[in-house]
Amino acid sequence: MRLQNDPQFSTAPHLCLKYNGKSVDVDEVSVADVIILATDEIAGHGKGISNKLLTLVVKKNGVPDLTMVDLPGITRVPVQGQPDDIYEQISDIIKTYISPQESIILNVLSATVDFPTCESIRMSQKVDKTGERTLAVVTKVDKAPEGLLEKVTADEVNIGLGYICVRNRIGKEFYEAARKNEAGLFENHPLLSKIDKSMVGIPVLAQKLVSIQATIISKSLPDIERKINDKLATNLAELNRLPQHLSSMAGALTAFMRILSSFNDSLKKILLRGEFDEYPEEKEMHCTTRLVEMLYQFSDELHAKNFDGKEDFLMEEIRALEETNWIGLPNFLPRHLFLNVLQKRVKEVAAVPEDFVGRVWDYIERIVMKVLMHHCENYPQLQSSARRAAHNLIAKKNESVDWGSVVNLNGLGDVDAGHLRKHLGLVQQAFDMKMSVVAYWKIVLMRLVDSMALHIMHTIQNMINKDMEEEIVQELMAPRSGGIKRMLDESPVVAEKCSRLKKSVKLLMESNEVVSNIMGRISYHGDQERD
Repeated sequence: MRLQNDPQFSTAPHLCLKYNGKSVDVDEVSVADVIILATDEIAGHGKGISNKLLTLVVKKNGVPDLTMVDLPGITRVPVQGQPDDIYEQISDIIKTYISPQESIILNVLSATVDFPTCESIRMSQKVDKTGERTLAVVTKVDKAPEGLLEKVTADEVNIGLGYICVRNRIGKEFYEAARKNEAGLFENHPLLSKIDKSMVGIPVLAQKLVSIQATIISKSLPDIERKINDKLATNLAELNRLPQHLSSMAGALTAFMRILSSFNDSLKKILLRGEFDEYPEEKEMHCTTRLVEMLYQFSDELHAKNFDGKEDFLMEEIRALEETNWIGLPNFLPRHLFLNVLQKRVKEVAAVPEDFVGRVWDYIERIVMKVLMHHCENYPQLQSSARRAAHNLIAKKNESVDWGSVVNLNGLGDVDAGHLRKHLGLVQQAFDMKMSVVAYWKIVLMRLVDSMALHIMHTIQNMINKDMEEEIVQELMAPRSGGIKRMLDESPVVAEKCSRLKKSVKLLMESNEVVSNIMGRISYHGDQERD
Protein backbone atom coordinates (compact mmCIF):
# COMPACT_ATOMS: atom_id res chain seq x y z
CA MET A 1 0.00 0.00 0.00
CA ARG A 2 1.35 3.36 -1.05
CA LEU A 3 0.10 6.29 0.98
CA GLN A 4 0.61 9.61 -0.80
CA ASN A 5 -0.12 13.05 0.59
CA ASP A 6 -2.17 14.80 -2.09
CA PRO A 7 -3.95 18.15 -1.40
CA GLN A 8 -6.26 17.45 -4.35
CA PHE A 9 -8.17 14.92 -2.24
CA SER A 10 -9.02 16.82 0.92
CA THR A 11 -12.36 15.24 1.77
CA ALA A 12 -12.30 11.61 0.68
CA PRO A 13 -9.29 9.49 -0.24
CA HIS A 14 -8.67 8.33 -3.80
CA LEU A 15 -7.94 4.59 -4.00
CA CYS A 16 -6.53 2.73 -6.98
CA LEU A 17 -5.62 -0.97 -7.13
CA LYS A 18 -2.87 -1.96 -9.61
CA TYR A 19 -2.17 -5.56 -10.63
CA ASN A 20 -1.35 -7.59 -13.73
CA GLY A 21 -0.85 -4.39 -15.71
CA LYS A 22 -4.31 -3.14 -14.75
CA SER A 23 -5.30 -0.06 -12.80
CA VAL A 24 -8.75 -0.13 -11.10
CA ASP A 25 -10.22 2.84 -9.20
CA VAL A 26 -12.05 1.69 -6.04
CA ASP A 27 -13.67 3.21 -2.96
CA GLU A 28 -13.24 2.37 0.70
CA VAL A 29 -16.40 0.24 0.78
CA SER A 30 -15.53 -2.00 -2.19
CA VAL A 31 -11.73 -2.17 -1.86
CA ALA A 32 -11.76 -5.49 0.03
CA ASP A 33 -13.97 -7.17 -2.58
CA VAL A 34 -11.79 -5.88 -5.43
CA ILE A 35 -8.66 -7.19 -3.71
CA ILE A 36 -10.29 -10.63 -3.38
CA LEU A 37 -11.16 -10.67 -7.10
CA ALA A 38 -7.60 -9.61 -8.02
CA THR A 39 -6.16 -12.30 -5.75
CA ASP A 40 -8.32 -14.95 -7.39
CA GLU A 41 -7.21 -13.79 -10.83
CA ILE A 42 -3.53 -14.03 -9.92
CA ALA A 43 -3.37 -16.98 -7.50
CA GLY A 44 -6.47 -18.91 -8.57
CA HIS A 45 -9.64 -19.71 -6.65
CA GLY A 46 -7.95 -22.31 -4.44
CA LYS A 47 -5.59 -21.71 -1.56
CA GLY A 48 -2.38 -21.22 -3.50
CA ILE A 49 -0.16 -18.17 -3.29
CA SER A 50 1.75 -15.96 -5.74
CA ASN A 51 4.68 -13.57 -5.40
CA LYS A 52 3.07 -11.02 -7.73
CA LEU A 53 2.25 -7.67 -6.14
CA LEU A 54 -1.16 -6.12 -5.58
CA THR A 55 -0.50 -2.39 -5.19
CA LEU A 56 -3.11 -0.22 -3.50
CA VAL A 57 -2.39 3.50 -3.98
CA VAL A 58 -4.11 5.76 -1.46
CA LYS A 59 -4.02 9.51 -2.07
CA LYS A 60 -5.38 11.98 0.48
CA ASN A 61 -4.52 15.33 1.93
CA GLY A 62 -2.71 14.93 5.23
CA VAL A 63 -1.77 11.24 5.01
CA PRO A 64 1.92 10.36 5.47
CA ASP A 65 3.99 9.54 2.40
CA LEU A 66 4.62 5.92 3.20
CA THR A 67 4.90 2.57 1.41
CA MET A 68 4.04 -0.65 3.21
CA VAL A 69 4.16 -4.24 1.97
CA ASP A 70 1.68 -6.62 3.59
CA LEU A 71 3.31 -10.04 3.43
CA PRO A 72 1.40 -13.35 3.65
CA GLY A 73 0.97 -15.04 6.99
CA ILE A 74 3.23 -18.00 7.72
CA THR A 75 1.66 -21.40 7.06
CA ARG A 76 3.64 -24.40 8.28
CA VAL A 77 1.21 -27.21 7.43
CA PRO A 78 -0.47 -27.10 4.00
CA VAL A 79 -4.23 -27.52 3.99
CA GLN A 80 -6.22 -29.11 1.18
CA GLY A 81 -5.63 -27.30 -2.08
CA GLN A 82 -2.26 -25.82 -1.04
CA PRO A 83 1.09 -26.98 -2.42
CA ASP A 84 3.26 -29.18 -0.21
CA ASP A 85 6.00 -26.54 -0.13
CA ILE A 86 3.68 -23.73 0.96
CA TYR A 87 5.91 -22.92 3.95
CA GLU A 88 9.03 -22.66 1.78
CA GLN A 89 7.21 -20.47 -0.78
CA ILE A 90 5.93 -18.06 1.87
CA SER A 91 9.29 -17.98 3.66
CA ASP A 92 11.09 -17.10 0.41
CA ILE A 93 8.65 -14.24 -0.27
CA ILE A 94 9.04 -12.86 3.26
CA LYS A 95 12.85 -13.10 3.17
CA THR A 96 12.95 -11.24 -0.14
CA TYR A 97 11.33 -8.20 1.47
CA ILE A 98 12.78 -8.20 4.98
CA SER A 99 16.44 -8.92 4.06
CA PRO A 100 17.43 -5.53 2.50
CA GLN A 101 19.05 -3.26 5.08
CA GLU A 102 16.86 -0.37 3.93
CA SER A 103 13.67 -2.22 4.93
CA ILE A 104 11.87 -1.70 8.21
CA ILE A 105 10.35 -4.95 9.51
CA LEU A 106 6.86 -4.29 10.87
CA ASN A 107 6.34 -7.42 12.94
CA VAL A 108 2.62 -7.93 13.61
CA LEU A 109 2.01 -9.86 16.81
CA SER A 110 -1.28 -10.90 18.39
CA ALA A 111 -1.70 -9.94 22.03
CA THR A 112 -3.18 -13.40 22.57
CA VAL A 113 0.09 -15.28 21.92
CA ASP A 114 3.44 -15.62 23.66
CA PHE A 115 5.84 -13.37 21.73
CA PRO A 116 9.02 -15.53 21.99
CA THR A 117 7.22 -18.44 20.31
CA CYS A 118 6.14 -16.45 17.23
CA GLU A 119 7.54 -17.69 13.92
CA SER A 120 7.64 -14.13 12.55
CA ILE A 121 9.94 -13.07 15.40
CA ARG A 122 12.37 -15.89 14.60
CA MET A 123 12.41 -14.94 10.91
CA SER A 124 13.03 -11.25 11.57
CA GLN A 125 15.82 -12.03 14.05
CA LYS A 126 17.67 -14.02 11.37
CA VAL A 127 18.05 -10.93 9.16
CA ASP A 128 18.03 -8.27 11.92
CA LYS A 129 19.93 -9.74 14.84
CA THR A 130 20.21 -6.43 16.72
CA GLY A 131 16.55 -5.53 16.18
CA GLU A 132 17.53 -2.03 15.06
CA ARG A 133 15.13 -2.08 12.11
CA THR A 134 12.30 -4.12 13.63
CA LEU A 135 9.12 -2.49 14.95
CA ALA A 136 6.43 -4.64 16.62
CA VAL A 137 2.70 -3.95 16.22
CA VAL A 138 0.54 -5.70 18.80
CA THR A 139 -3.02 -6.36 17.57
CA LYS A 140 -6.19 -7.65 19.25
CA VAL A 141 -5.29 -5.84 22.46
CA ASP A 142 -8.96 -5.75 23.47
CA LYS A 143 -9.00 -9.57 23.39
CA ALA A 144 -6.08 -10.07 25.82
CA PRO A 145 -5.41 -6.94 27.85
CA GLU A 146 -4.13 -8.80 30.91
CA GLY A 147 -0.35 -8.66 31.21
CA LEU A 148 0.07 -6.75 27.97
CA LEU A 149 1.83 -3.83 29.64
CA GLU A 150 4.46 -6.17 31.07
CA LYS A 151 4.96 -7.92 27.71
CA VAL A 152 5.65 -4.72 25.76
CA THR A 153 7.88 -3.17 28.42
CA ALA A 154 9.96 -6.27 29.17
CA ASP A 155 10.87 -6.76 25.49
CA GLU A 156 12.06 -10.35 25.78
CA VAL A 157 12.46 -10.66 21.98
CA ASN A 158 14.69 -7.61 21.36
CA ILE A 159 12.45 -5.30 19.33
CA GLY A 160 14.83 -2.43 18.72
CA LEU A 161 12.29 0.12 17.45
CA GLY A 162 9.74 -0.61 20.17
CA TYR A 163 6.09 -1.66 20.32
CA ILE A 164 2.86 -0.04 19.17
CA CYS A 165 -0.41 -1.47 20.48
CA VAL A 166 -3.48 -1.09 18.24
CA ARG A 167 -7.14 -2.10 18.14
CA ASN A 168 -8.31 -3.99 15.05
CA ARG A 169 -11.16 -2.61 13.02
CA ILE A 170 -14.28 -4.63 13.81
CA GLY A 171 -16.63 -5.74 11.06
CA LYS A 172 -17.22 -3.00 8.48
CA GLU A 173 -16.25 -0.06 10.64
CA PHE A 174 -15.19 2.97 8.64
CA TYR A 175 -11.76 4.37 9.27
CA GLU A 176 -12.85 7.42 11.28
CA ALA A 177 -15.14 5.37 13.52
CA ALA A 178 -12.46 2.75 14.09
CA ARG A 179 -9.95 5.39 15.16
CA LYS A 180 -12.44 7.00 17.55
CA ASN A 181 -13.24 3.65 19.17
CA GLU A 182 -9.54 2.86 19.42
CA ALA A 183 -8.78 6.15 21.16
CA GLY A 184 -11.60 5.54 23.63
CA LEU A 185 -10.32 2.03 24.38
CA PHE A 186 -6.81 3.15 25.32
CA GLU A 187 -8.19 6.13 27.24
CA ASN A 188 -10.78 4.34 29.38
CA HIS A 189 -9.86 0.65 29.68
CA PRO A 190 -8.61 -0.08 33.23
CA LEU A 191 -5.55 -2.03 31.98
CA LEU A 192 -4.85 -0.66 28.50
CA SER A 193 -5.03 2.95 29.69
CA LYS A 194 -1.85 2.32 31.71
CA ILE A 195 0.23 1.83 28.57
CA ASP A 196 2.16 4.97 27.60
CA LYS A 197 0.32 7.00 24.95
CA SER A 198 3.46 7.02 22.79
CA MET A 199 2.93 3.28 22.32
CA VAL A 200 -0.74 3.05 21.37
CA GLY A 201 -2.94 3.77 18.36
CA ILE A 202 -2.84 3.66 14.58
CA PRO A 203 -2.03 7.42 14.29
CA VAL A 204 1.01 6.95 16.55
CA LEU A 205 2.06 3.96 14.43
CA ALA A 206 1.76 6.01 11.22
CA GLN A 207 3.76 8.89 12.67
CA LYS A 208 6.46 6.58 13.99
CA LEU A 209 6.78 4.85 10.62
CA VAL A 210 7.12 8.20 8.88
CA SER A 211 9.79 9.26 11.38
CA ILE A 212 11.70 5.98 10.95
CA GLN A 213 11.41 6.26 7.19
CA ALA A 214 12.76 9.80 7.26
CA THR A 215 15.74 8.70 9.35
CA ILE A 216 16.52 5.85 6.96
CA ILE A 217 16.18 8.11 3.93
CA SER A 218 18.49 10.72 5.39
CA LYS A 219 21.13 8.03 6.02
CA SER A 220 20.68 6.48 2.61
CA LEU A 221 20.58 9.66 0.53
CA PRO A 222 24.35 10.12 0.08
CA ASP A 223 24.69 6.55 -1.20
CA ILE A 224 21.59 6.97 -3.37
CA GLU A 225 23.03 10.15 -4.84
CA ARG A 226 26.34 8.39 -5.57
CA LYS A 227 24.59 5.50 -7.31
CA ILE A 228 22.49 7.90 -9.38
CA ASN A 229 25.59 9.83 -10.44
CA ASP A 230 27.47 6.62 -11.29
CA LYS A 231 24.57 5.35 -13.39
CA LEU A 232 24.19 8.75 -15.03
CA ALA A 233 27.89 8.86 -15.94
CA THR A 234 27.71 5.33 -17.36
CA ASN A 235 24.64 6.09 -19.47
CA LEU A 236 26.08 9.37 -20.75
CA ALA A 237 29.30 7.62 -21.74
CA GLU A 238 27.36 4.89 -23.52
CA LEU A 239 25.17 7.49 -25.25
CA ASN A 240 28.24 9.40 -26.41
CA ARG A 241 29.68 6.21 -27.89
CA LEU A 242 26.62 5.69 -30.03
CA PRO A 243 26.82 7.14 -33.54
CA GLN A 244 24.98 10.34 -34.26
CA HIS A 245 22.36 10.09 -36.96
CA LEU A 246 24.11 10.80 -40.26
CA SER A 247 22.32 13.15 -42.64
CA SER A 248 24.96 13.87 -45.31
CA MET A 249 27.59 12.08 -47.37
CA ALA A 250 30.27 14.22 -45.75
CA GLY A 251 29.19 13.05 -42.32
CA ALA A 252 29.03 9.44 -43.46
CA LEU A 253 32.51 9.63 -44.99
CA THR A 254 33.92 11.20 -41.83
CA ALA A 255 32.36 8.47 -39.69
CA PHE A 256 33.68 5.77 -42.03
CA MET A 257 37.23 7.13 -41.91
CA ARG A 258 37.01 7.32 -38.11
CA ILE A 259 35.97 3.66 -37.97
CA LEU A 260 38.88 2.64 -40.22
CA SER A 261 41.35 4.65 -38.16
CA SER A 262 40.20 3.24 -34.81
CA PHE A 263 40.09 -0.29 -36.28
CA ASN A 264 43.69 0.01 -37.51
CA ASP A 265 44.84 1.46 -34.19
CA SER A 266 43.33 -1.49 -32.32
CA LEU A 267 44.97 -4.02 -34.66
CA LYS A 268 48.36 -2.35 -34.26
CA LYS A 269 48.04 -2.49 -30.49
CA ILE A 270 47.08 -6.15 -30.19
CA LEU A 271 48.84 -7.69 -33.22
CA LEU A 272 52.05 -5.67 -33.36
CA ARG A 273 52.74 -3.89 -30.07
CA GLY A 274 51.40 -6.54 -27.71
CA GLU A 275 49.06 -4.15 -25.88
CA PHE A 276 45.80 -5.69 -24.75
CA ASP A 277 44.21 -3.03 -22.55
CA GLU A 278 41.11 -3.15 -24.76
CA TYR A 279 40.65 -6.87 -23.97
CA PRO A 280 42.34 -7.38 -20.58
CA GLU A 281 40.42 -10.53 -19.62
CA GLU A 282 40.26 -12.23 -23.04
CA LYS A 283 43.45 -14.25 -23.43
CA GLU A 284 42.81 -15.05 -27.08
CA MET A 285 43.08 -11.33 -27.81
CA HIS A 286 46.59 -11.15 -26.30
CA CYS A 287 47.86 -11.79 -29.81
CA THR A 288 51.63 -11.41 -29.64
CA THR A 289 51.78 -13.95 -26.81
CA ARG A 290 49.50 -16.39 -28.65
CA LEU A 291 51.54 -16.05 -31.87
CA VAL A 292 54.78 -16.79 -30.02
CA GLU A 293 53.15 -19.88 -28.50
CA MET A 294 52.09 -21.03 -31.96
CA LEU A 295 55.65 -20.46 -33.27
CA TYR A 296 57.10 -22.53 -30.43
CA GLN A 297 54.62 -25.29 -31.22
CA PHE A 298 55.67 -25.15 -34.88
CA SER A 299 59.32 -25.49 -33.87
CA ASP A 300 58.50 -28.43 -31.60
CA GLU A 301 56.63 -30.17 -34.40
CA LEU A 302 59.64 -29.84 -36.71
CA HIS A 303 62.01 -31.11 -34.03
CA ALA A 304 59.74 -34.06 -33.33
CA LYS A 305 59.98 -35.34 -36.91
CA ASN A 306 62.06 -38.53 -36.81
CA PHE A 307 63.85 -39.87 -39.92
CA ASP A 308 65.65 -42.74 -38.25
CA GLY A 309 64.33 -46.10 -37.24
CA LYS A 310 62.53 -46.78 -40.50
CA GLU A 311 65.25 -49.14 -41.76
CA ASP A 312 68.79 -50.27 -40.99
CA PHE A 313 71.26 -47.55 -40.09
CA LEU A 314 72.92 -45.78 -43.11
CA MET A 315 71.22 -48.03 -45.66
CA GLU A 316 69.27 -45.17 -47.23
CA GLU A 317 72.49 -43.20 -47.75
CA ILE A 318 74.38 -46.28 -49.04
CA ARG A 319 71.70 -47.01 -51.65
CA ALA A 320 71.76 -43.41 -52.76
CA LEU A 321 75.57 -43.59 -53.15
CA GLU A 322 75.37 -46.83 -55.10
CA GLU A 323 72.89 -45.32 -57.55
CA THR A 324 74.97 -42.18 -58.13
CA ASN A 325 78.47 -43.50 -58.69
CA TRP A 326 80.59 -40.89 -60.41
CA ILE A 327 84.15 -40.08 -61.30
CA GLY A 328 85.62 -37.53 -58.98
CA LEU A 329 87.93 -36.82 -56.09
CA PRO A 330 87.70 -39.19 -53.12
CA ASN A 331 86.08 -38.04 -49.83
CA PHE A 332 84.13 -35.32 -51.62
CA LEU A 333 80.33 -35.77 -51.43
CA PRO A 334 78.56 -35.15 -54.75
CA ARG A 335 76.45 -31.99 -54.41
CA HIS A 336 73.50 -33.35 -56.39
CA LEU A 337 73.42 -36.46 -54.18
CA PHE A 338 73.31 -34.34 -51.03
CA LEU A 339 70.42 -32.31 -52.46
CA ASN A 340 68.51 -35.41 -53.53
CA VAL A 341 68.68 -36.89 -50.05
CA LEU A 342 67.54 -33.61 -48.51
CA GLN A 343 64.73 -33.21 -51.02
CA LYS A 344 63.34 -36.61 -50.11
CA ARG A 345 63.17 -35.61 -46.47
CA VAL A 346 61.68 -32.24 -47.34
CA LYS A 347 58.71 -33.97 -48.97
CA GLU A 348 58.08 -35.99 -45.81
CA VAL A 349 57.59 -32.87 -43.68
CA ALA A 350 55.98 -30.60 -46.27
CA ALA A 351 52.69 -30.49 -44.35
CA VAL A 352 54.20 -29.08 -41.15
CA PRO A 353 54.78 -25.45 -42.29
CA GLU A 354 51.59 -25.52 -44.33
CA ASP A 355 49.54 -26.54 -41.31
CA PHE A 356 51.27 -23.93 -39.18
CA VAL A 357 50.60 -21.12 -41.65
CA GLY A 358 46.96 -22.20 -41.90
CA ARG A 359 46.55 -22.16 -38.12
CA VAL A 360 48.18 -18.74 -37.86
CA TRP A 361 45.91 -17.13 -40.44
CA ASP A 362 42.82 -18.79 -39.04
CA TYR A 363 43.71 -17.25 -35.68
CA ILE A 364 44.47 -13.83 -37.19
CA GLU A 365 41.16 -13.92 -39.06
CA ARG A 366 39.25 -14.52 -35.81
CA ILE A 367 41.04 -11.59 -34.17
CA VAL A 368 40.54 -9.25 -37.12
CA MET A 369 36.85 -10.13 -37.39
CA LYS A 370 36.22 -9.55 -33.69
CA VAL A 371 37.96 -6.18 -33.69
CA LEU A 372 36.30 -5.13 -36.93
CA MET A 373 32.80 -6.08 -35.77
CA HIS A 374 33.41 -4.20 -32.52
CA HIS A 375 34.26 -0.99 -34.34
CA CYS A 376 31.36 -1.45 -36.79
CA GLU A 377 28.80 -2.51 -34.18
CA ASN A 378 26.96 0.80 -34.36
CA TYR A 379 26.81 0.61 -38.16
CA PRO A 380 25.40 -2.83 -39.00
CA GLN A 381 24.99 -1.59 -42.58
CA LEU A 382 28.79 -1.85 -42.90
CA GLN A 383 29.34 -5.16 -41.16
CA SER A 384 28.62 -7.53 -44.03
CA SER A 385 30.88 -5.62 -46.46
CA ALA A 386 33.67 -5.22 -43.92
CA ARG A 387 33.48 -8.90 -42.93
CA ARG A 388 33.62 -10.00 -46.56
CA ALA A 389 36.60 -7.74 -47.28
CA ALA A 390 38.58 -9.00 -44.28
CA HIS A 391 37.86 -12.64 -45.10
CA ASN A 392 38.93 -12.22 -48.74
CA LEU A 393 42.16 -10.43 -47.82
CA ILE A 394 43.21 -13.01 -45.23
CA ALA A 395 42.42 -15.82 -47.68
CA LYS A 396 44.81 -14.17 -50.15
CA LYS A 397 47.51 -13.88 -47.50
CA ASN A 398 47.16 -17.53 -46.61
CA GLU A 399 47.22 -18.76 -50.21
CA SER A 400 50.24 -16.61 -51.09
CA VAL A 401 52.55 -18.55 -48.75
CA ASP A 402 54.47 -21.41 -50.45
CA TRP A 403 56.96 -22.74 -47.98
CA GLY A 404 59.43 -25.52 -48.42
CA SER A 405 59.75 -27.83 -45.50
CA VAL A 406 62.56 -28.66 -43.14
CA VAL A 407 63.68 -31.51 -40.93
CA ASN A 408 65.74 -31.67 -37.80
CA LEU A 409 67.79 -34.64 -36.59
CA ASN A 410 68.44 -34.51 -32.86
CA GLY A 411 71.31 -36.99 -32.80
CA LEU A 412 71.58 -40.61 -33.83
CA GLY A 413 71.71 -42.44 -30.54
CA ASP A 414 72.72 -46.11 -30.34
CA VAL A 415 72.44 -48.00 -33.65
CA ASP A 416 72.95 -51.58 -34.86
CA ALA A 417 75.77 -51.53 -37.44
CA GLY A 418 76.15 -55.27 -38.11
CA HIS A 419 74.48 -55.05 -41.50
CA LEU A 420 77.12 -52.56 -42.78
CA ARG A 421 79.83 -55.26 -43.21
CA LYS A 422 78.52 -55.91 -46.71
CA HIS A 423 79.06 -52.23 -47.71
CA LEU A 424 82.39 -51.38 -46.12
CA GLY A 425 83.51 -49.35 -49.14
CA LEU A 426 80.63 -46.90 -48.80
CA VAL A 427 80.16 -46.77 -45.03
CA GLN A 428 82.46 -43.81 -44.48
CA GLN A 429 80.86 -41.79 -47.27
CA ALA A 430 77.36 -42.70 -46.07
CA PHE A 431 78.21 -41.69 -42.53
CA ASP A 432 79.73 -38.40 -43.69
CA MET A 433 76.59 -37.66 -45.70
CA LYS A 434 74.30 -38.35 -42.72
CA MET A 435 76.41 -36.12 -40.47
CA SER A 436 76.30 -33.39 -43.08
CA VAL A 437 72.51 -33.62 -43.22
CA VAL A 438 72.25 -33.51 -39.44
CA ALA A 439 74.54 -30.49 -39.11
CA TYR A 440 73.03 -28.66 -42.06
CA TRP A 441 69.40 -29.07 -40.96
CA LYS A 442 70.05 -27.88 -37.45
CA ILE A 443 71.01 -24.54 -38.96
CA VAL A 444 68.24 -24.57 -41.56
CA LEU A 445 65.63 -25.35 -38.95
CA MET A 446 66.56 -22.34 -36.82
CA ARG A 447 66.55 -20.11 -39.88
CA LEU A 448 63.21 -21.44 -41.05
CA VAL A 449 61.54 -20.75 -37.72
CA ASP A 450 63.09 -17.28 -37.58
CA SER A 451 62.15 -16.58 -41.19
CA MET A 452 58.64 -17.77 -40.60
CA ALA A 453 58.29 -15.38 -37.65
CA LEU A 454 59.70 -12.46 -39.67
CA HIS A 455 57.47 -13.27 -42.62
CA ILE A 456 54.33 -13.39 -40.43
CA MET A 457 55.09 -10.07 -38.75
CA HIS A 458 55.95 -8.46 -42.10
CA THR A 459 52.73 -9.72 -43.64
CA ILE A 460 50.67 -8.55 -40.66
CA GLN A 461 52.28 -5.11 -40.87
CA ASN A 462 51.44 -4.82 -44.55
CA MET A 463 47.91 -6.01 -43.91
CA ILE A 464 47.31 -3.43 -41.18
CA ASN A 465 49.17 -0.49 -42.72
CA LYS A 466 47.85 -0.81 -46.25
CA ASP A 467 46.07 -3.90 -47.51
CA MET A 468 43.15 -4.08 -45.10
CA GLU A 469 42.11 -0.48 -45.60
CA GLU A 470 42.29 -0.81 -49.39
CA GLU A 471 40.33 -4.07 -49.38
CA ILE A 472 37.53 -2.63 -47.22
CA VAL A 473 37.28 0.54 -49.31
CA GLN A 474 37.16 -1.48 -52.55
CA GLU A 475 34.50 -3.79 -51.14
CA LEU A 476 32.42 -0.91 -49.84
CA MET A 477 32.59 0.91 -53.15
CA ALA A 478 31.57 -2.16 -55.15
CA PRO A 479 28.20 -1.71 -56.90
CA ARG A 480 26.53 -4.49 -54.91
CA SER A 481 27.44 -3.06 -51.51
CA GLY A 482 25.54 0.21 -51.74
CA GLY A 483 28.58 2.27 -50.76
CA ILE A 484 28.89 4.70 -47.89
CA LYS A 485 25.33 5.86 -48.55
CA ARG A 486 24.18 2.84 -46.58
CA MET A 487 25.55 4.49 -43.44
CA LEU A 488 22.86 7.17 -43.80
CA ASP A 489 20.23 4.54 -43.01
CA GLU A 490 20.00 4.56 -39.23
CA SER A 491 19.96 1.15 -37.62
CA PRO A 492 16.65 0.45 -35.77
CA VAL A 493 18.63 -1.21 -32.97
CA VAL A 494 20.87 1.83 -32.51
CA ALA A 495 17.90 4.21 -32.75
CA GLU A 496 16.01 2.30 -30.05
CA LYS A 497 19.07 2.12 -27.81
CA CYS A 498 19.71 5.84 -28.23
CA SER A 499 16.10 6.67 -27.35
CA ARG A 500 16.20 4.42 -24.29
CA LEU A 501 19.44 5.96 -23.03
CA LYS A 502 18.15 9.50 -23.52
CA LYS A 503 15.04 8.70 -21.46
CA SER A 504 17.18 7.10 -18.77
CA VAL A 505 19.55 10.08 -18.65
CA LYS A 506 16.61 12.47 -18.37
CA LEU A 507 15.07 10.47 -15.52
CA LEU A 508 18.40 10.16 -13.69
CA MET A 509 19.04 13.89 -13.95
CA GLU A 510 15.58 14.60 -12.55
CA SER A 511 16.16 12.07 -9.76
CA ASN A 512 19.51 13.63 -8.96
CA GLU A 513 17.88 17.04 -8.66
CA VAL A 514 15.16 15.70 -6.35
CA VAL A 515 17.69 13.96 -4.10
CA SER A 516 19.86 17.07 -3.97
CA ASN A 517 16.86 19.19 -2.97
CA ILE A 518 15.89 16.73 -0.23
CA MET A 519 19.43 16.67 1.13
CA GLY A 520 19.44 20.45 1.06
CA ARG A 521 16.21 20.66 3.05
CA ILE A 522 17.47 18.11 5.58
CA SER A 523 20.67 20.09 6.02
CA TYR A 524 18.70 23.33 6.39
CA HIS A 525 16.34 21.92 9.03
CA GLY A 526 19.28 20.39 10.86
CA ASP A 527 20.98 23.78 11.02
CA GLN A 528 17.74 25.39 12.19
CA GLU A 529 17.34 22.88 15.00
CA ARG A 530 20.93 23.46 16.17
CA ASP A 531 20.35 27.21 16.16
